[in-house]
Amino acid sequence: MPDPVFSHDTYLSPFTWRYGSSAMRQAWSERHKRVLQRRVWVALATAQYEAGLVTAEQLADLRAHQGQVDIARAQEIEAEIRHDLMAEVKAYAEQCPVGGGIIHLGATSMDVSDNVDALRIRESLDLLIETMRALLLDLVDLIEARADQPCMAFTHIQPAEPTTVGYRLAQYGQDLEIDYQQLLEVRKGIRGKGIKGAVGTSASYAELCAGTGMSAATLEARVMELLDLEPFLVATQTYPRKQDWLVLNALSGLAGSLHKLAFDLRLLQSPPFGEWSEPFGARQVGSSAMPFKRNPIAAENINSLARYVASLPHVAWENAAQSLLERTLDDSANRREILPSAFLASDEILASTRRILRGLRINDRAVARNLMLYGAFAATERVLMALVRQGADRQEMHEVIREHALASWASVQAGDGSIGAGLSANPLPQLLAEDRRIQRHLAPERVLELMDASAYVGDAPWRAREMAARIREAATQDLPGPLGSLQRE
Repeated sequence: MPDPVFSHDTYLSPFTWRYGSSAMRQAWSERHKRVLQRRVWVALATAQYEAGLVTAEQLADLRAHQGQVDIARAQEIEAEIRHDLMAEVKAYAEQCPVGGGIIHLGATSMDVSDNVDALRIRESLDLLIETMRALLLDLVDLIEARADQPCMAFTHIQPAEPTTVGYRLAQYGQDLEIDYQQLLEVRKGIRGKGIKGAVGTSASYAELCAGTGMSAATLEARVMELLDLEPFLVATQTYPRKQDWLVLNALSGLAGSLHKLAFDLRLLQSPPFGEWSEPFGARQVGSSAMPFKRNPIAAENINSLARYVASLPHVAWENAAQSLLERTLDDSANRREILPSAFLASDEILASTRRILRGLRINDRAVARNLMLYGAFAATERVLMALVRQGADRQEMHEVIREHALASWASVQAGDGSIGAGLSANPLPQLLAEDRRIQRHLAPERVLELMDASAYVGDAPWRAREMAARIREAATQDLPGPLGSLQRE
């Protein structure tokens, strides 16, 4: 057995102290697990008392010592018997001279462990959902504030057509609202194993309850009522491991959405774009070698942890697919890691994203510069359509515009330093306005008006606001059960 006293002199998981909130770490702590185990045992004893199987004194003894978890003593026992749950049973029984003998009566280990895991998963989902509500509302504020601000859109990481900053943000919001709904759905579906015994048939409880007037199913229902946890109707020795897979899939989906947001931020923070940047503290160090660096470390951290979360559903898939017959134990060791680390990593990337959004820096001058440089190329579509409406030959005008566009692109790329970053102002609007072939159909002033790319954003501002309203409605909607008390900070 490991030394129960841990320090930085031995290996610690980064999730022990570096990543994740204290609330999430507490939910997956060894102490909390054992507190919940005792809660299950007390619930089982309560139902058995109501069936006349245990005495009031025995139940009172268990309740009196329910909170006195002694991990050190349990580990001493485990070192000898090599069974962690029975070690906790024995440690609890040593504290209960009257009721110790009826702890775990009729139960198998997974009647306790799987209900505890379901409770911890549900608690952890509640924490993530609470943070997601706050994050979505932070994002809504940004979407609404930037809905009308035109910026250059990029496809294939190449200049495309204008969009708005708010509309770009709305894309992330739409993905995250889907993730939010998925988390709510998964949370609503969390089930415990119930109280069903060694292979899920409730045979031990049926035998135990014979002649008491209480059936095994009624006993289970009472225990689960006390735990406020709905059981699966059928189970083997464990609850269906598909539940873990569904949970991790939902977390992986969330991680994917946050990965895209963070990755886009990293692109936009690079000097050739220079439009967005994450917060950078006054005393923050970007590089040990290059003092000038302002690396997007928060976004990179999100991408790193999200990549890790994305890898975990496959392990859960293996656990579900290879749980042979009524169960095997080959899922046990990895579940000790994949469940807590998935939640702690998700917790961390949500918190990091909130910090980024709350301190997001948008360089309005860089946004305008990129729009001026590249937006004119997209605006040529407007000129072409206006020319045709005035009776021009589309194919002829397409060739005229193409010639000027290619010359202008070469000029922009060559650069004369006139607007910084080695780039020239885009000469295309003036070239088109001065072309006599175009002037036969459109006045120069009209051409320059059409070439103002900032107006070529379609209904993006309206759509951004509509998406913001939809997200706000979802994030402020009353939720059932314990989630109903969650409020925006």
